[in-house]
Amino acid sequence: MSVRDVPSRQLPLDLPPVENRGRADFLVGPANEPALALIDAWPDWPARAVAITGPAGSGKSHLAALFAEASGARLMPAAALTRETVPEALATGTLVLEDLGEGTLDEAALFHLLNLVGEQRAHLLVTSRQLPAVLAETVATRDLGSRLRAMPAVRLGAPDDALLAAVAVKLFADRQITPDEALIGYLMARVERSYAAIGALIAELDREALARKRPLTRALAAELLRARAGSHAESDEAESDDDQDGRTADEGD
Repeated sequence: MSVRDVPSRQLPLDLPPVENRGRADFLVGPANEPALALIDAWPDWPARAVAITGPAGSGKSHLAALFAEASGARLMPAAALTRETVPEALATGTLVLEDLGEGTLDEAALFHLLNLVGEQRAHLLVTSRQLPAVLAETVATRDLGSRLRAMPAVRLGAPDDALLAAVAVKLFADRQITPDEALIGYLMARVERSYAAIGALIAELDREALARKRPLTRALAAELLRARAGSHAESDEAESDDDQDGRTADEGD
């Protein structure tokens, strides 16, 4: 192969896409309608502290941003919560505690926060990949576990085909790409039905298109996915050969 036969590539700048998180940018479907209804119902919530849970990329941060805009809430990563930061965090009377998980739990700080939310008649929105009742089983503080088990929660479900396609169009738009129907249809027929999978695939295709200095079309997507499938096949074959070599060596012993 001559040098001129090698596809032209450039090192793409690893710039994050601009995520549009306005109300008009939130794509509604059966999977997320209950969670959006919870945000819209504020301040008439079933409890002072509620949770929205779901997998990565399912829209938790977008919903949190909508709530913050409507309520004036501060957005705080759960990992940043300490007993010292609790009073300031609730200064506006509303707070979003994002990405609460087993590894981010400061039990004393969270228990103090939940107590203060009740005392001050404040409102707390928690986002997490796990239901509060599941997190309750991981904590050592009995009273905190009881509070988490009692916390109302709405879980974001898996997207249907229409919502997943709409999400794909939005993710492309966040990267300043306007996909045609052929590209969307091609990807929908081949991607795992999850927010994380479509997000990762679009990011990968965008990087490759930039590196090759080519527009991202259905034809390029097909080329890239075939190459990826071939790479995975070679990797699987290599692992199989390694396993065979290992078995041969064991038999020799």
